[in-house]
Amino acid sequence: MSDAPAESRPGEAAPGRVTAAGVPPEEPGGARRAAWPLAVAAVTYNAWVLEFLLPTGLDPRHSYVSELYAADQPFHVLFGVVEVVTALLVAAGAVPLPRRPGSNRWSVAGRWSLVAFAASSVADVVVPMRCAPSVNRACEAVNPWHTATSALAHAALFGSMALLVTAAARGARWPLIRRWGPWVLAAALVTSVCTVGALIGRPGWHGVPQRAHLLLVGVWLALLAASPGTGRSRRKDCLGVTDRIGVKGRHRRAK
Repeated sequence: MSDAPAESRPGEAAPGRVTAAGVPPEEPGGARRAAWPLAVAAVTYNAWVLEFLLPTGLDPRHSYVSELYAADQPFHVLFGVVEVVTALLVAAGAVPLPRRPGSNRWSVAGRWSLVAFAASSVADVVVPMRCAPSVNRACEAVNPWHTATSALAHAALFGSMALLVTAAARGARWPLIRRWGPWVLAAALVTSVCTVGALIGRPGWHGVPQRAHLLLVGVWLALLAASPGTGRSRRKDCLGVTDRIGVKGRHRRAK
């Protein structure tokens, strides 16, 4: 029987192969499974733009996006369903996100923070605002349950951003997150803070920074969707070089 190592199929790592960093290469399937749901979620997370096409009766400058699916609003079912579908897409993309060499703890924590963000977003829909305070002065601006779920969603979102940016900075890959993640995180924090006026008795124009915040979250999800593909293409190049070196070595031993 021959002692020669078994050939690996193209695009697959041979058993026991490790990268230059001394860790196993990432699984291509995980990158593909993470990319498409996150890319779709980046779009559906900003479905609020439909308010420019639908007679919602809300002023985007002075209303929260969550007012679109308040219990007394005409399109609350539509926007609520979109919110839930988006949350499920985020969770579906977060779980298979590839682990990053040298930053495993950070990337795993970041993935589960994304899942927590998705779960809190579903809770936002389950306990919606009872009415839209921007058009109904008798409506309470602070719904305790809805405000709590929104706060949890923001905490999980910013936690995932901070953790995954740290993972990108400590690892050898995710160049898009490493380069643009800190800027997106900082801008998202600023726009989020600018939306609290209505909650402290100073309403007006809070809808503009909130919608800017949602656009930035969409950018963040798009960066996550694009990053696994970048790592995959680089990995394939490295594995191709390794395969060629291994084949040449076996040919020399055979001679």
